[in-house]
Amino acid sequence: MTDDPLHRPLLEGDRRALSRAITLVESTRTDHRARAAALLDALRQEGREALRIGLSGTPGVGKSTFIEAFGMKLCAEGKRVAVLAVDPSSTRTGGSILGDKTRMERLSREPRAFIRPSPSATHLGGVARRTREAVSLCEAAGVDVVLIETVGVGQSETMVAGMCDLFTLLLAPAGGDELQGVKRGIMEIADLILVNKADGDLKAAATRTVADYAGALRLLRKRPQDPAGFPKALPVSAVTGDGLDRAWDEMRALADWRRETGHWQGTRAAQAARWFEEQVREGLLARLERDPATRDRMRGLAQAVAQGDRAPEAAAAEMLESLRGA
Repeated sequence: MTDDPLHRPLLEGDRRALSRAITLVESTRTDHRARAAALLDALRQEGREALRIGLSGTPGVGKSTFIEAFGMKLCAEGKRVAVLAVDPSSTRTGGSILGDKTRMERLSREPRAFIRPSPSATHLGGVARRTREAVSLCEAAGVDVVLIETVGVGQSETMVAGMCDLFTLLLAPAGGDELQGVKRGIMEIADLILVNKADGDLKAAATRTVADYAGALRLLRKRPQDPAGFPKALPVSAVTGDGLDRAWDEMRALADWRRETGHWQGTRAAQAARWFEEQVREGLLARLERDPATRDRMRGLAQAVAQGDRAPEAAAAEMLESLRGA
């Protein structure tokens, strides 16, 4: 148990408490990290779960438009929805635009929806450093569906699969060689490929694109966590709403099948174990960075490597050897 003042309001679904709790877990202060860990551990004992859906796609595919239309549909069905939108951070200034609430104007006004834009902080794959904790907080607050929007598509985007129950890839019709930018890796983890903008003049092109990707998915090896027919490609239109009902039906059918067969529980357990290992690695690196002697030695060896005086491999071996004796 915990006497944290955010604990009870969170369980009651207080939106302000949820915002404050996410700010807490995103903090890098040592005292805040300790408080966040205690709060998350207490909330975990409540056993609340939401359907976690990862959403990614190429720039300009209409991710924000789709999320707003899809989120409004879920809210109309009486579900509580959280959108964790990860914005890219500048590698020079560290700043982010965080404009998702502006792009999702209707959803941001919906009482049953919660939108939280977070900076990626240059983290690999565009997944914010504390997105996993934010997902847990949303579940504790009684959210039914958590949508995690990542900043783009690439091999590193496979990281999002480590915190989601379903992974959805959004693509545009008539993308040409777009598959070359997506690569096999991200195709292998996609549960659904949704071809957006399947309306108006692009409807016929979207139909052809769906067929192309459906064929590509059939060439991939069947995964044990998939029932017959999955993964699959479907056309949708975030503007007209066409295809959203079927997409949601397919998501629920896949989630239900995985629950009934035990894949859901196994995946969640494996994700929690990986999360623990990542937290340990992150903590060790943070501890090293806080030690002045270690920082000075790292800088000295880095300078020697940059000047060509030491090979990177030899410098790294020396640094690791010094840590062993520390």
